[in-house]
Amino acid sequence: MKVDLHNHTVLCNHATGSVNEYVETAIACGTEYFGFSDHAPMHYDPEYRMRFEEMDRYEAWIREAQERYGGRITVLAGYEVDYLPGYMDDRVLERPCDYLIGSVHFIDDWGFDNPEFIGRYEGMDLDTVYRRYFGLIEAMAKSGRFDIVGHLDLLKVFKFLPQTDIRLLAKEALKAIKKADMAVEINVAGWRKPINESYPSPSLLAEIAELDIPITFGSDAHRPDQVGLYSDEAAAVARRFGYTKCALYRGRDRELINF
Repeated sequence: MKVDLHNHTVLCNHATGSVNEYVETAIACGTEYFGFSDHAPMHYDPEYRMRFEEMDRYEAWIREAQERYGGRITVLAGYEVDYLPGYMDDRVLERPCDYLIGSVHFIDDWGFDNPEFIGRYEGMDLDTVYRRYFGLIEAMAKSGRFDIVGHLDLLKVFKFLPQTDIRLLAKEALKAIKKADMAVEINVAGWRKPINESYPSPSLLAEIAELDIPITFGSDAHRPDQVGLYSDEAAAVARRFGYTKCALYRGRDRELINF
């Protein structure tokens, strides 16, 4: 991936490896723009995210990498922010950075992508669950606070799939993303999960392309050896739907570059 904007650090408490190890792997992969977007602090689910008092340390690590590797790669600073009504915090949303990824990991109190809670899928009406999930994606886009949609169809992670065509379930969310002028990331982590395909799926990506919504790319790496995995597959699926450019953010400003 020429551009890789979604990657984590040990501060989220479920990643390993140093910032330098991630960047050096990205350089070896031929990445030109590499972004960290670790899980932003929030007064919810603290064991899977950095603390507010760690934001300065996180940003200092990135500045050090920018100085160390300048001329070899452009290192960018972002945050992945959970959209969870009642818990959004301006200390994150107004923090100076290059970009904010808006993601949904929770439906009410259920962390649906956490294997600890996979049992809650059993017996659920999956169409209803997917409608609620995409309703949260829609609300996140309408908030106007984010630049990139993180792993758009994450709910499919464990292969619990709806009966209704997902394009219909996601239709209003995609309209809101378009109206908010957000980009959608092609996140390769799905190829490392039971669903074994990118986020978003090809069927959703076809709809995204039809709406002329920009894309970007993310390894969603939680270990250095995950950086750059499935790069060829990600580029191929994007080109399949007519994309030749991807979004890059600096100081919350977007530019489109060839990939």
